[in-house]
Amino acid sequence: PRMSVTVSPREFKYVSFDAAIIERVADTLMAALGLDRPVEIVVDETTPLTRIDVEIDDAVRIRAQSGAFEDTRHPRQQSEDATAVSLGRVLLRARDRLSGGFGEAPADDELSLPQVAAWNAYVAGRLHRLGVPVHQQRFRYDFRNRHGFTDVVDLAFDRLWSSDGLTWGELDEISR
Repeated sequence: PRMSVTVSPREFKYVSFDAAIIERVADTLMAALGLDRPVEIVVDETTPLTRIDVEIDDAVRIRAQSGAFEDTRHPRQQSEDATAVSLGRVLLRARDRLSGGFGEAPADDELSLPQVAAWNAYVAGRLHRLGVPVHQQRFRYDFRNRHGFTDVVDLAFDRLWSSDGLTWGELDEISR
């Protein structure tokens, strides 16, 4: 049985977003990732910032600032690609935490910036292989900014980008 996706608000006042598109994108990602919990997505349309947070309990609860789903070339307009990348990142991280291997990972707000960049690289590579339009260079640049601009750092990024099934310990070791 498919798990439910709920999006609020249902009608947006400040941005030209469509709750049905957000639901469809989340539903498609959940099916591809094998997530078996309800997903609740709350969009704060009053800020153009891009922060997106997730809490996991009996449901996966996502709080997104509207900039996370916005078309960077058209302010206050929704981008289906940006919606897929932003939701995919937090849903994959939630799946990592739920499916084992990441049980010892610190809480999101306790992760170091290099750890966040490493996990984002690992997540983005898997999203890319699922067909989500991820810009590798964006994640490579973020990784380099947190780890350095060297050939060794690029090899570490490439390993994260192309991996599946890493544990938190393996990811953290690559990040170091």
